[in-house]
Amino acid sequence: MKLKTKLLITFLILILAPIMFTSLAFFGISRYQMNAVKKLYGVENASYETLSNTPAMLSRITKDAYTGMQAKSESDPDAFEDTAYLDSVNLDLEARYSFLVVRKDQDYIYVGKDTDQDQEELLGSLPDYKMQESDQDVGIYIGGDLQALVKQLDFSFTDGKEGTAFIVTSVGSMIPEVESMVTDSVLVLVMILIFTSLILTAWIYKSIVTPIHHLQVATKKITDGNLDFEMPAGGDDEIGELCTDFEEMRRRLKESAEEKLESERQNKELISNISHDLKTPITAVKGYVEGIMDGVADTPEKQEKYIRTIYNKANDMERLINELTFYSKIDTNRIPYTFDRINVNAYFADCVEELSLELEEQNIELAYFNYVDEDVQVIADAEQIKRVINNIVSNSIKYIDKPKGYINIRVKDVGDFVQVEIEDNGKGIATKDLPLIFNRFYRTDASRNSSKGGSGIGLSIVKKIIEDHGGKVWATSKENTGTVMYFVLRKYQEVPAT
Repeated sequence: MKLKTKLLITFLILILAPIMFTSLAFFGISRYQMNAVKKLYGVENASYETLSNTPAMLSRITKDAYTGMQAKSESDPDAFEDTAYLDSVNLDLEARYSFLVVRKDQDYIYVGKDTDQDQEELLGSLPDYKMQESDQDVGIYIGGDLQALVKQLDFSFTDGKEGTAFIVTSVGSMIPEVESMVTDSVLVLVMILIFTSLILTAWIYKSIVTPIHHLQVATKKITDGNLDFEMPAGGDDEIGELCTDFEEMRRRLKESAEEKLESERQNKELISNISHDLKTPITAVKGYVEGIMDGVADTPEKQEKYIRTIYNKANDMERLINELTFYSKIDTNRIPYTFDRINVNAYFADCVEELSLELEEQNIELAYFNYVDEDVQVIADAEQIKRVINNIVSNSIKYIDKPKGYINIRVKDVGDFVQVEIEDNGKGIATKDLPLIFNRFYRTDASRNSSKGGSGIGLSIVKKIIEDHGGKVWATSKENTGTVMYFVLRKYQEVPAT
């Protein structure tokens, strides 16, 4: 859910939820209070309007008392001079927030409430006999400071004197049920607002504040150089997407840092390997030069042997330096490729001819087999493919441990590719080492001795060049028997014009 949608939902809930729940609560409370009013005061068909209209409500709750007094005035008017009867009526009226006043002629013979200044004013404001129309449902409103509702019942005593009974109700009074309804409604509204706010706050906190806090913590960790943590997954909103992107950034930074550390380790290892491998031929060169200078090589044959050895050692050092230089280009992806169409037959024939001279000097037999048509071509960098062949052959030479070594080169047509196989009869490669031989700086245990040398990057250079040509390289080997290196190059094919 998008953040915009969440905010819209929050706004709607904040507005609609209190209205809806308050309405439901008010309906329930009012129904309960109307039933209570009906039960306690005998008010039939009470409505919201009745409960909210205090004069109307007070008028209705004294209806039964007025009706009873009216019947008594007709049957026994002199009862209105009986204090016991009047006290009972007044007691009932007090439960209805009213009191009784009885007048005979102009004298007030009963007042159901202690007289004070306001009460005296009220008595003075009561209408005269037969002056106002009143019944069980309708009262007379006395305004001003008194704010009273008066029901007037006129009758005649048996002695012929005028009698008037008044039911006086203070309009300022609010019956407990109505007051409770108002109080409960306000309380419910406050509780609903608090509850809704808490829920929305928790939702917003979980959706927005918590992810932002996680981002702050993660940012602080990255600032401190700590990348070994995992960013908690966010939601499906914009902040969740930000958390996901942040985690991806952290992961890539960690990978980059690890790659940098690994590269530094490899560079240190390379320097160590190169230093070790250069030390051996340099030591040999110094020894043979000192032999010549000291006159140890006292015959032309010895001198020629010493000079040739020095030459070979210099070539070894040059090869190591060239590998190092080329490796630096690999590491920065700056290999200077010059792709061109190459005739397979002619190219590999030239390569084999150059190799045959070097291998002949080392008493290694070279055999060449070409199974490709004369017109087959590949798109490749001739110089770099030659480097591939030389690196593979050099690697084979180092591990040929037989009295009579041989190297077989086979070029085959395999559909859309040309496959080159370089086979030797060396000591072979252990099964556990075979998947690793094309890794940078990897050297088998057998290659660690100084007599073999090698920087450990020759075959990694092979893999890089072949893959950059769109091909692949692999090897098979059997210990104490030999190794076969394979690589393929895609054929050049003419695309017919449309």
